[in-house]
Amino acid sequence: MVGLIGGSGLADALLGEVAGREEHIDTPFGSPSAPVRIVEWNGLELAVLARHGVGHVLNPSQVPYRANIYAFKKLGVTHVIASGAVGSLREDIPPRDLVLVDQVIDKTHRRTPTFFDEGLAAHVEFAQPYCSRLRERLVSVADRVKTRVHERGTYVCMEGPAFSTIAESRLHRSWGADLIGMTTMPEAKLAREAEMCYALVALATDYDCWRPHEPGVEGLALLQEIIGHLKAATENAIALMRAAIQSIAEQPMPPCPCQQALELAIWSDRSEIDPAAVRRYGPLLSKYFGDRT
Repeated sequence: MVGLIGGSGLADALLGEVAGREEHIDTPFGSPSAPVRIVEWNGLELAVLARHGVGHVLNPSQVPYRANIYAFKKLGVTHVIASGAVGSLREDIPPRDLVLVDQVIDKTHRRTPTFFDEGLAAHVEFAQPYCSRLRERLVSVADRVKTRVHERGTYVCMEGPAFSTIAESRLHRSWGADLIGMTTMPEAKLAREAEMCYALVALATDYDCWRPHEPGVEGLALLQEIIGHLKAATENAIALMRAAIQSIAEQPMPPCPCQQALELAIWSDRSEIDPAAVRRYGPLLSKYFGDRT
């Protein structure tokens, strides 16, 4: 099953009038951002979730990332394609371009970055934070999109909700980063702990504040310009995701190391782990603890 995470209107925009059902999922980490919409498209089952809730009521720090990914795991999602708006830190990534992110710098500090915060110690490998095989599938259909799709990029994930200062933006550029945003962390880390393949389609909506705006452009006009870029970039992202889903429906994804991420990551002596903790984590650990979950 493929899971899609994006803006509130993603399901309708991506799939049109495809019928589906809504699942209200309970998790040990609270409720997801919104009900998960389950649809079938070209014989492929999809789970679609609005990251910021219905009506975009959750800011990036308020998104229940653990509940969202756990809900996907409980439903049987194996691959996640996420989308998110970003500011560009590079002249050669103009607004409306798409970037298939391959690296991240995590600057968040108000979000719990792991499922395993009690009962056991688990340390997943995260050198390559985005699934290379799922990214390759997205790259393979990039020519079907009427915009430039950058095959890689480094994303700085800031806490927000305020945007960067000019000094911060210049610092991020000096680090070699290409994009600035607020939502891929801890989403990608949790997907890895849940042994899901995760890829991010980043939508460039503007240049971050390192690049001065045109003289005389007022705030409202600038906002309208950014909204226009966001709308166009969203349409481009939807075209790319639709093409990737079509490709996966025709040729299913092969097994991937992401789906064994916990195999060597659980450092605790399993005989010392409280069965109650194992039960709490449910589908996250069922493969490794069997009937103890």
